[in-house]
Amino acid sequence: MQTTRPDSPVKRFFKGVIIALGFILPGVSGGVLAAILGIYERLLGFMAHFRQNFKRDFWYFVPVGLGGIVGIALLSAPLEYLLAHWQVIVLWGFAGAIVGTLPSLNQTAVAQSPRDGIDHLWFWGTLLISGGLLYFMSDLFGTLPANFGGFVVAGALIALGVLVPGLSPSNLLLILGLFTPMLTGFKNFDLLGVYLPIAIGGVLAMALFSKGMDYLIHRFHSRVYHFILGIVTASTILILVPNSHAAESISYAGTTWMTLVWSALALVAGIALGYWMSRLEEKYK
Repeated sequence: MQTTRPDSPVKRFFKGVIIALGFILPGVSGGVLAAILGIYERLLGFMAHFRQNFKRDFWYFVPVGLGGIVGIALLSAPLEYLLAHWQVIVLWGFAGAIVGTLPSLNQTAVAQSPRDGIDHLWFWGTLLISGGLLYFMSDLFGTLPANFGGFVVAGALIALGVLVPGLSPSNLLLILGLFTPMLTGFKNFDLLGVYLPIAIGGVLAMALFSKGMDYLIHRFHSRVYHFILGIVTASTILILVPNSHAAESISYAGTTWMTLVWSALALVAGIALGYWMSRLEEKYK
């Protein structure tokens, strides 16, 4: 009988580095990356049933957490530079990466039961409602100050991006005006002003919502994933749509034909990368 070889700490460390992409890349979900790398369900179970197998699971996720911290520290500065100088090309590449993962996410949605009319309602309803809410979020809720309290909210959104595969916290942070200040804080290693409140917000969100997500995924698997598909589709579209209501939004001002060509190439490359990443899911599960 063939047994699955457990991940080494080094592999788990690099998985954490990859999952960190979902914390800071617009359009990318840490939850999707965790699912692709085969650790999402174990993470959700660990947070939902904290006292069960605590020692085993805690030490399992220590390398993942360290990898996440290192990934954030290493990626923040180049990402800030790329978004400042090649925003349109970079965001189209990010959108392509999400599009490439949609076939895998769709397969997950129908893995336990065939799609029915209610699933279609969940998808289209979520797509339209979440798209409207995200587009007008700054009008509805205003922008958050880039202070300790604001970054606690950012940490909670990042945690939700892990708990809800397909939810991209960076999209929400862009709309709320916290994304660039967060990247600057990460780049400058602002431990007390940025890292600490984000960690506090993340832990609180994990503690409050992990049991609920664990229950919903096991009880209403198809509905939850069609809800996720709706959010993914809406948020991916919106990162490519200029939004005067958002504090940070894509801008096509001064865009040349060459920029459009490179954006198209980035989109195709992103789709290929996203599809390749989604194919890794079965390997790592």
